Amino acid sequence: QVKLVESGGGMVRTGGSLSLSCAASGQTFGFELMGWFRQAPGKEREFVAGIRRSSNNPVYGRSVSGRFVANRDIAKNTITLHMFSLKPEDTAVYLCAAGYGTDGYGESQYAYWGQGTQVTVSS
Repeated sequence: QVKLVESGGGMVRTGGSLSLSCAASGQTFGFELMGWFRQAPGKEREFVAGIRRSSNNPVYGRSVSGRFVANRDIAKNTITLHMFSLKPEDTAVYLCAAGYGTDGYGESQYAYWGQGTQVTVSS
């Protein structure tokens, strides 16, 4: 009954910016962890950013560090991803995830996943 819905995807030119949002609804029992992953055709799912309830401090994947900013509103059960200096290699479906894992930020730490929103960066 938990549902995560992403929004804000679209097309942007290289060097541009784009902001994504994710809203959780249903039985959201105070997720310890919310985050973002992305997956491009032919590539593995990649960790983008994650934020723990206990710290509300984002952790970023290596490939996006310094260019993306994630923020979480714990009361609203939302998480955003502000992307800057976008590159063609950022093109992917961006997925929102939430869960209760306490051992890192990998995929296994998340129990719920959204359907994703497409981000396309043109060259």
